[in-house]
Amino acid sequence: MTLTVPNTLTLLPEDLSNHDKYKLLIGCIVPRPIAFVSTMSRAGAPNLAPYSFFNGVSSDPPCVMFSVTYRSSDGQKKDTLRNIEETGEFVINVVTETIVAPMNQTSAEYPPHINEFEAAGLTMLPSTKVRPPRVAESPINLECELYKMIPVGPGGPGSATIVVGEIVAFHIREDIYANGRIDFEKLQPVSRLAGSFYAPVHDAFEVARPVI
Repeated sequence: MTLTVPNTLTLLPEDLSNHDKYKLLIGCIVPRPIAFVSTMSRAGAPNLAPYSFFNGVSSDPPCVMFSVTYRSSDGQKKDTLRNIEETGEFVINVVTETIVAPMNQTSAEYPPHINEFEAAGLTMLPSTKVRPPRVAESPINLECELYKMIPVGPGGPGSATIVVGEIVAFHIREDIYANGRIDFEKLQPVSRLAGSFYAPVHDAFEVARPVI
């Protein structure tokens, strides 16, 4: 079966105002989002893995962060972190209701030579500014270059590295984007809960910010 890739908009940070970049970030990064991170080793081996410690950082420059813990099985660095250390590039793909199952499949501890895209039945889509591929089935892809790494803890199980990346290209499916805003109802994002639980974002309410 051949995947039909929807039309997307490519938005470059230098073409947007700080306000617009901020609105894009808060539209892309909804409560308890999942960073579905694609990377590539120096030798060209792709990797894909989800991370739930994920958030926005700033709009000028437009930056996001996620935290990579050490593997609990052996205390070693995960492939995601090693790849970013080698190349300084990654892509964050937003997880929606339609790709929860393949996203979960990639959370297994595959050896470095296994392509998680293939293992989960997902499609690699070329990026425009970085080498790691995007997830074609995801409606939002954020191409990132490494801004800073912050080690937390002494290393090994329980410790982590905070990865801060600068977004160099936004890819947004056309049907979820209008007038500089993300339509979260069409996006259908999924949030991470405790244990093996996830939750869709179906109900929302609006609270106006007070003016003093």
